[in-house]
Amino acid sequence: MSLKMDRRRQHSTNSSVCNHFALSPAAKLIRASLLAGMAGSLSFNAFAQQEAQEKVTEVEQDVEIISVTGTRRTIQDQIAIKREATTVVDGLSAEDIGDLPALSIGEALESITGAASHRENGGATEITIRGLGPFLSATHINGREATNGSGDRSVNFSQFPSELVKKVAIYKTQDASMIEGGVAGVIALETIAPLDYGKQRVQGEVKLNYNPDESNVENSLQSDTGYRGTFSYVDQFEFDNGQAVGVSFGVQRQDISQPEAEYRSSSPSGSSLWACLNDPTNTNEGFYRSSAGDCEDQVNGSNNQGYQTNIDPETGKAESDGTPYAWTGSSRSYRQNETSDERDAVFIAMQYQPSSEWDVNFDAQISDRIQREARHDLIFLQKRATPGLTGPTLVTNDVGGILHWEGEERIESAGEQFSREENYQGYGINIEHTVTDRLTVNLDLAYSKTEREELQISNRGRTADRNLFSWDMGDEIPHFTLTDFDVTDISNFTDSLRTRLDRENVRENVVKSARIDFDYALEGDIFTSIEGGIRASELSFIQFGGSQGNGSRTEYTIGDDSALEILQGCQIDFPESDFLSSVSDGNLVTNVDSSGNVISSGTGSSWATYDNVCFSQAVAATDTDYTGEFGYPDVEYENAGTIDVTEKTTSVYLMANYDTEVFGKFIRGNFGLRIVDTDVTSVGFRTNYTVDVDETTGAVTLDVGDSLERTESGGGYTKYLPSFNLVVDYSEDILLRAGIYRGMSRADPSDLGYDRDFVTDDQSVALSLSDLLTVDGSGNPDTQPLMSWNYDLAFEWYPNEDSILALSLYYKQFQGGFQQQTVIEDYVVGGETVSLPVTNSVTTDNDSDILGLEASFSYRWDNGIGVKFGYNFADTDFEFEDSLYGDTYVTDLDGNTTQLTAGIIEPGSVPGFSEHVFSSQLYYQIGDFDTAIIYKYRSEYFQPYTSNGTRLRYVDAVGVWEMRASYKINEHFRVKAEAINLFSAPKSQDFFVEDNLGEVNDYGPRLFLGMSFKL
Repeated sequence: MSLKMDRRRQHSTNSSVCNHFALSPAAKLIRASLLAGMAGSLSFNAFAQQEAQEKVTEVEQDVEIISVTGTRRTIQDQIAIKREATTVVDGLSAEDIGDLPALSIGEALESITGAASHRENGGATEITIRGLGPFLSATHINGREATNGSGDRSVNFSQFPSELVKKVAIYKTQDASMIEGGVAGVIALETIAPLDYGKQRVQGEVKLNYNPDESNVENSLQSDTGYRGTFSYVDQFEFDNGQAVGVSFGVQRQDISQPEAEYRSSSPSGSSLWACLNDPTNTNEGFYRSSAGDCEDQVNGSNNQGYQTNIDPETGKAESDGTPYAWTGSSRSYRQNETSDERDAVFIAMQYQPSSEWDVNFDAQISDRIQREARHDLIFLQKRATPGLTGPTLVTNDVGGILHWEGEERIESAGEQFSREENYQGYGINIEHTVTDRLTVNLDLAYSKTEREELQISNRGRTADRNLFSWDMGDEIPHFTLTDFDVTDISNFTDSLRTRLDRENVRENVVKSARIDFDYALEGDIFTSIEGGIRASELSFIQFGGSQGNGSRTEYTIGDDSALEILQGCQIDFPESDFLSSVSDGNLVTNVDSSGNVISSGTGSSWATYDNVCFSQAVAATDTDYTGEFGYPDVEYENAGTIDVTEKTTSVYLMANYDTEVFGKFIRGNFGLRIVDTDVTSVGFRTNYTVDVDETTGAVTLDVGDSLERTESGGGYTKYLPSFNLVVDYSEDILLRAGIYRGMSRADPSDLGYDRDFVTDDQSVALSLSDLLTVDGSGNPDTQPLMSWNYDLAFEWYPNEDSILALSLYYKQFQGGFQQQTVIEDYVVGGETVSLPVTNSVTTDNDSDILGLEASFSYRWDNGIGVKFGYNFADTDFEFEDSLYGDTYVTDLDGNTTQLTAGIIEPGSVPGFSEHVFSSQLYYQIGDFDTAIIYKYRSEYFQPYTSNGTRLRYVDAVGVWEMRASYKINEHFRVKAEAINLFSAPKSQDFFVEDNLGEVNDYGPRLFLGMSFKL
C-alpha cells in the first residue's frame, strides 16, 4: 500500500472519530516523535533528536516503553487532540476517570487556550470562548444539548464534577454534523464508554477541603472543613457467543463551604441606582436640593428624575445635556456570609455489543446541588441629600463615581437566609449499526432536565432617626465614619422591623431530542466518506410566576412594642473575624464623637447581627395577619409573571469528508451544509376583560374580570449554516489549518416570553378598543438569532509530543444587535380582535466585527520542567447600549428609526467580551512526583444581569493563581494537594461605567488535600 493511501486511511479514521476526542495509539505518538526528531527545527531540534534517539534505543533493545502519566500526559493529550482534529479544537482527556487535572469542569476548561470563566462563589462557573460571552457558546454532554436553571443557554459547570468526566474539548470552528448554537464555539463534555475503555477499574478519592477564610467564621451551616468523596467502577464482560457488555458507575458527594465577604452597592438592574444632578445652581433636585430628600426626586415636580437622557426636540440633545452628575444607589452595604455547598452526583453508562455490527450505549448524569447562605448585612441608605452638606462636600471621579459622601440617613442591620436547589438529569441512548462495510447508521435519543428553586428570608431592623455619617473610597472599598453611633449595639436598630419570605426563580428547563445519522465510506482518491442526518428537538422553559412577578412573597411587620425583645432574643455574635481585611485599608467603620475623637465601641469591622430564622419567626408571630404557619408562599403556573416557552427545532445536514494529496502535500477536511428550522411558541397570562359599549354614546369601556386569560404568540426562522474545514500536512511536524462556517446563537429562553397587558385611557371618551387601549408588555417570541460568518486560519508546529507552537487568526462578522422596535400585534379582548402597536426588543440587521489572534505554546525540558502558555487577543466594534443611560432608538411601523435618548455612558461590547485572555502553567514532573503552578488572567468584560440583561455591569480584570501537586505512593495510591485563588484575588464589579465601583467579592483561597486509589 502506498504512503498516500496509508495516510489517507489514517486521516479518514481520525476524521471519523475526532469529534469524539479519540487519540491515536501510543505507537503513533512514538512514530510522530521519531519523525519530528529527524525534522530538526530551531531551538527544539537538539531536544527532539535526543528524544528520538532514546526512543530508537528503547525499541531496538526491546525495552518496555515507560507509560507517561500526570501533567505531562495531560499536555501530550491536549497536543494530540489538537493535531488530529479536522476542526480547530482544543481539549483535555484523562487516562482514567478522576484524572482530569482540575477541581471542577470550569477550572479544567480554563486551562484551554482562549477559554476563561466568570467566577461565582470563588470558582469558575460560566465559560467564555475567545473572550466571547457564554450566551454565544453551546454546551454538549456526550454530543447532546445540556439544560440549565438560569433562564439562558449557558451552563453552570460547577454543577458537574470533574472527577466523573473523562474528556472535555472546545470546538472553535464547526462542521455541519455538529448541533447548531455556538457562534463563539462549542464546549463538549464526554463521559466514559466502558467497552471502549477496555479494562477493569475500581477507584476512589477523598479530598478534604479547608478554606483559610472559613476558619475565621462561626458558620452555622458548615464546619471549618469539608470534603469531596468520589467512587467509580468500570468493567467489561465478554461471552462465548461474541457478545460483550460494559458497565461504569461513578458517584460523588461534596459538602464544602464557599466563604465570601462582600461590599455592595445598589445594582442598576432595577430603579435604585441613579445619575443624580450635581449642579450647585439647581436647588430643586440633585445633591444641592433646598430641602432634604432623595437626590433623584424634585422638590417641586416629579419623582425619579435624575439626569434626563430623553431627547429635547428643540435642541436635539438630552434634556440634561451638559449638567454634571454623580452615580448613587439607594444603599451601600457590607455583607458577611455563612455558606454551605452540597452536591450529589451520579454518572452511569452501559455499553452492549451483541455483535460486531451493533453497538448500544446508554448513559445518565444526575446531579443535585443545594447552596445555602446565612447573610448578615450592614446597610447605609444613601440617596438622601442633606442641604448644605451633601452637595458641597461631594467628591467624584471623572466618570461620576463617588469618592466621598456626607449626609444624614438611616442605617440598617439586615439579614437574609438564602438557599438555591438545582437538580440536573441527563439521559441518552445511542445505537450504532454497521449495515455494510461502508455504511454505518447511528440513532441517538436524549433527555435533559434542570429544575431550580430559590428560597429566601429577608429581614430588616433600622434606626428610628437619620444619623450623620460619611464615607471615603479606599484603595478597593469604602470606609464609613459615624458620629456618636455604635453599629455593634443592637438596640439601635429597633425601628420598622420587617421580614419577607420569598419563593422565586422557580424554573424548569427540558430538552428532548432525537437524531439519526449515517456515514457512508467511499473509495475515491479524494472523498473518503459522506455523512448526513436529521435531528429533531424540543426545548421547553417555564418560569413560574407569583405575587412578585418571578415569584411569590409573604411579608410580616412588627405588630407590637417587642422589637428590642426580638432583637436581643435572636442576637448572635458577629460570625467573622478579620472581615474584608484583605481588601480594606483598616476599620470598615469608625465611630467618633462630635469633636472627632474616636470611640472604641462601634469602631471596627463588625456590627450587631442576629439569627435570621429566629428573627423572622418572631416578627411573623407578632403580625396580626399571621396564621400560625411559618412557610414559604407557593408560586403558580396561571400567573401574569409566568414565562412558558416551547422551542421546536428540526435540522438536517450533509457533509463530505476528503483526504488526498495536492502538490505533494496531504490535505484533509470536510465541507457541508446544515439547515435549521425553528418554531417558538410562548404562553402568557393576562387580565380577563369584558368589553362594554354605551348604547347612547357608543363609548367603549372595559370591565376587569376575576380570572386570568391564557394568551399565546410565537415566531420562527430557518437558517442555512454552511461550513468548510481544511488541514494541510505541510510537513511531518507542521500543519496549516483553515475553517469557514456560519454560526448562530439563539436568544435566551427567558427573553422569548409573552407578557402582555393593557393600559386604558380614562381621560377621554373612546369609541373603539384601539382608541381605549395601549399595550404594556415584555418578551418577544419572535426574536431572531444572532448570526455570524466565522473565518479561521492557523499555523501549528509539533516538534515532538511534548511541544507545540500554534498561531491562529480569526475573524467573525456578526449580523445582529439589540434595539427597541414597534410592531403591530393582534389581541383578542372580550371576544373582539384589535390590532395595537407594542414596542419591544428585537434583533437588528446591524453588522459588527471581531478580529482576534490566538497563540499556544508548550515545551518540556529533559530535567522534568515544562511550560504551557495560551493567549487570546480580540478586538470588536460591537456595541451594546444600556437601556437607561445609553443611546436608545425605536423603529416605528413604517421602518423609520428615531433616537429616543442621548446617553451619558459608552456602550458595552459583546456580552462577556474580554480583549485579553491568558493562561500559563509551569510544571515539574519527575518520577512519581508531579506539581504545577497555574496563572489565569482575563481583562475586564461586560456581564449582563439575569434579571435585567439590558443594563451595563462590568467585571474588572483579574488574575488568579492555582496550584496542584501529587505523589504516587505505589501503583494503587496517590496523594494530592490542590488550591485555587492562592493569593485571594477578589472579584470587583462596576455599575453602568468602569470606575463606578458597585461590588467587591472576597473569596480567599480554597485548599484541598486528598488521596486516591486505583485497583
